[in-house]
Amino acid sequence: MGEAPAFIVNDLHTENGFTNGFGLKSKGCETTTVVGDKTILIGGTNEALGVKIYDKSTGKWVIPTVLGKEPKPCNGHSAVLLNEDRILVIKKGSTPDDCIWFLEVDTQYVRDHNKKVGAEVVAWSKGVIGYAEKPVVISGPSGVGKGTLISKLMKEFPSMFGFSVSHTTRAPRVMEKDGVHYHYTERSVMEKDIKDGKFLEFAAVHGNLYGTSIEAVEMVADAGKRCILDIDVQGARSVKASSLEAIFIFICPPSMPELEGRLRARGTESEEQILKRLRNAEAEIEQGKSSGIFDHTLYNDNLEECYENLKKLLGLDGSNVANQQTSPKGINLPAEHSVSKIDNKILINCGALEQEKTSKLIVMDVSSLKEGAPGRTRGLDVYTVDSFSDGLNGVGKLS
Repeated sequence: MGEAPAFIVNDLHTENGFTNGFGLKSKGCETTTVVGDKTILIGGTNEALGVKIYDKSTGKWVIPTVLGKEPKPCNGHSAVLLNEDRILVIKKGSTPDDCIWFLEVDTQYVRDHNKKVGAEVVAWSKGVIGYAEKPVVISGPSGVGKGTLISKLMKEFPSMFGFSVSHTTRAPRVMEKDGVHYHYTERSVMEKDIKDGKFLEFAAVHGNLYGTSIEAVEMVADAGKRCILDIDVQGARSVKASSLEAIFIFICPPSMPELEGRLRARGTESEEQILKRLRNAEAEIEQGKSSGIFDHTLYNDNLEECYENLKKLLGLDGSNVANQQTSPKGINLPAEHSVSKIDNKILINCGALEQEKTSKLIVMDVSSLKEGAPGRTRGLDVYTVDSFSDGLNGVGKLS
């Protein structure tokens, strides 16, 4: 058939002199992409991916509020508009797991934050091949045995599950390590990140902030594991209201007298603390049953039976155990390549490889994107084809 068809984009320039976003072969480090009446400029000094917006209706440049984790500087990039709501950015000279990014300009997340700040907002999210298993949120009153259930799960399936590391503004204690026990941070930094929507849940405890960041949960998925969140009902409510898609499981005691007996048997709390935990437990059980937060409720009247029921909910009852996730792969792009677009497919022309007469294409299917800022944009399907092959039904899938 000849070379796969592609949009032919001339080396156009805007009235401000910037490239049009498909100029990956050019030496410049700035691209512009037109979205309605606005022109989004990406790039800047030291080849950092800063963002500016030119509004044609006002004739003015605007520096937007940029949310999400920003990409590291690179040796140039291309920018391709997808569905009028986000821009695909492909970085040159980056590691395979860091070359695909999305700048969201009109997604629901951006619109929500636009209303909050009353100004122009954009948001970065990292592109990831394939999907991740939904995180598991497990809640229940103190003494119900949820910690024991999670420990059994982690012990039986050590390579399948992982915990997100929480953030806190308190100082580390002796023998505690940053990034292992907690991510230790300044209060002003954490407050800003909370305001920017980077936290799934947070709480003030004894004058310090504690919370679960979206980035911490995503890092577990990046490692090829399914994230488990052990949080209270209030935290689960916050996660439910966030953009994270998760499975919510509430662990309930068989009765309040049984729960009281377990708390007293631990011998770790004073009478006052036990009574406080029991009062809190009654409120949590009421919320757990009636709030609509939780997808499933398990009664822990028998630990082994409850654990088997938990495994069934997670598809770990024997037949599906082997279907565990692997770490997502990246794309190893050559230093020089060009980009074009057909419908929902992005074509990356890598040029002729050594000792081969035909050039190779990396095809990036963006038709099934999910999630997004401020975490990851998942659902990319990537594969290689011969430029001169018949159509785009290639082989060598990477996802």
